[in-house]
Amino acid sequence: MFEEREEFITRGDVRIWTAIQGIGIPLILCNGGPGCADYLGPVAGMIDDLAQVIRFEQRGCGRSDHTLPYDLETCLYDLESIRKHYDIDKWIMGGHSWGANLALAYALEYPDNVLGLLYIAGNGIQNDREWSLEYHMNRTERGETSPPEAQSGNDEVNRLGNESWHEYIKKPDLLKRISELEIPALFIHGTADIRPGWPGEQIASLMPNAVYETIDAEHFIWLFRPDEMKYLLRNFIKDINPG
Repeated sequence: MFEEREEFITRGDVRIWTAIQGIGIPLILCNGGPGCADYLGPVAGMIDDLAQVIRFEQRGCGRSDHTLPYDLETCLYDLESIRKHYDIDKWIMGGHSWGANLALAYALEYPDNVLGLLYIAGNGIQNDREWSLEYHMNRTERGETSPPEAQSGNDEVNRLGNESWHEYIKKPDLLKRISELEIPALFIHGTADIRPGWPGEQIASLMPNAVYETIDAEHFIWLFRPDEMKYLLRNFIKDINPG
């Protein structure tokens, strides 16, 4: 594992926390929530000999400034600021949970800047009542193991981020645009996740160059099956950047 370097990106008068480590193809990891601080350091360590991995905390979270707005559009602009700051032409977009949805949205809005998509345990482009009922029932009955790096989230970021996401997925041409995304994509879902996996599988089935994989693990897959997850991630990166 390479040592990480922390750096703040300034966008206007707002500072966004980032961390960068490794060598190779540029790749950014977006954590879940919305509203959570970064917890994806262990995932970065799985691949930082193949990729220059960037992590960040969206505004309102962790070490980034708590400055409105907290919507999806602003988060996408902040990602673009990070890309430009590090002088990256194209990168792999990766995310976990809500961060996977953020990565997908970025790929849709900035397709010319994206080499591939890593969609890990995302909730899909749905606001389905039955999905939500099953998730809340599973959370009550089974609970969930979280990584030690995880911290309490910002409820306001969560509320506003989810509201803007639910507006975004109402776009009438969204499914068409997803079906036209020809970038390579890897979808990973944990079969023991309390969140039903069909929404992610639906997106994968729309994309012409996507692969959907399952691992017998909970939502934070790397806590339970690190070797299996590492294998999938590394093969995906090697396929995009052979040699």
